[in-house]
Amino acid sequence: MATNITHGVVTLDPGTTLTTGAAAGGSLLAMILSLIAIAVGAIVADAIAKRVLLKLVRRWAKHTKGTWDDILVRQGVFTRLAHLAPALVLHLGLPFAIGLKPEVVAFLQVAIRLYILVVGATAVSATLAATALIWQKRSGYEHVPVRGFVQVLQILVFSATTITCLSLLLDRSPTVFLSGLGALTAVLMLIFKDAILGLVAGIQIAANRMLHIGDWLEMPKYGADGDVIDISLTTVKVQNWDKTITTVPTYALISDSFKNWRGMSESGGRRIKRAVYIDMTSIGFLAEDAIQKFRKIERLKPYIEQKLGEVADHNKTLAVDESSPINGRRLTNIGTFRAYLVAYLKQHPLINKEMTFLIRQLAPTERGLPIEIYVFSSDQVWANYEAIQGDIFDHVLAAIPEFGLRVFQNPTGADFSKLG
Repeated sequence: MATNITHGVVTLDPGTTLTTGAAAGGSLLAMILSLIAIAVGAIVADAIAKRVLLKLVRRWAKHTKGTWDDILVRQGVFTRLAHLAPALVLHLGLPFAIGLKPEVVAFLQVAIRLYILVVGATAVSATLAATALIWQKRSGYEHVPVRGFVQVLQILVFSATTITCLSLLLDRSPTVFLSGLGALTAVLMLIFKDAILGLVAGIQIAANRMLHIGDWLEMPKYGADGDVIDISLTTVKVQNWDKTITTVPTYALISDSFKNWRGMSESGGRRIKRAVYIDMTSIGFLAEDAIQKFRKIERLKPYIEQKLGEVADHNKTLAVDESSPINGRRLTNIGTFRAYLVAYLKQHPLINKEMTFLIRQLAPTERGLPIEIYVFSSDQVWANYEAIQGDIFDHVLAAIPEFGLRVFQNPTGADFSKLG
């Protein structure tokens, strides 16, 4: 067999020729053109996904009556999915690249798969977050703390994605990494301690309806006193009344005690529980002129007439010697004052008459005799509640001297100055 080389042409046998420089140049040009075609395809797919399909989805979501699609758009679910279009074109097109070595194709495809896994995980995470918002917007589920459960699912999604990515990079089965995690259980328990405790606490909170978003939470140990604005896997955020934010560990709601004012909000009233202390030296029987004066008070007239009848019948039945006021029964200024408070609050338009209604006398103390008002206002708004309570006690304190009573208070410097 003769071999001749003339002007770049190698002659192996008669009738058999192989071009060297021209063949290599043509192969390189074909590879470049095929890569350009694949890249152009990826760019076109990206443009179609983001500039056409994504706009159509946003327009469709805007014109539908439901809100779930708007939430998916706001959470960026479709935007993340649009990033998959060019990656899929590259992944499917690389095997058709002319002249590209198989190991290079395999390496590039692994990198693209990693990208697809990461983008897919973020899309699933965004979908879970959107699902939580959609769930909370459903009637009857507005206050259900589902964010903690969504965060658990997101952790599982990213954990599975990480294991899959490692298996692709190291060319090992995912079961190898899962079996290795068993040996690291103690370390994982330490790392994810707060997440695990928060998950358990979240399940108990949701199952027992212990706390909802919007509830008034009071937890002095953590300086929390305000509205719950967020319940996540590891923390509960409370916006205090001074507009500061307090963060409480979720599991602390199970291990420690707290006060939830939701019952007050749902009851239809807000409790007023306050006492005035009466100087006991000012307590006494009512004289006839005082009785006649109280008969002119519209709120007291029915009480006075009723009690005078009861007292007269009682004393007459027992043949009481009325020359001494301590014989038999007599009206007192403190009893008449309590009756006035009952009549006054019964007529008050902002007091809930269907709830507990007490005007009671507590045990005497060194500060005097406490007369406690224990009622519920019908307005639960804090500012309105304080105004109602203030108006009631303004009137009560001003009315006490009309009954010959004195409010007890510790002496001040002004009191001592009068002695001189």
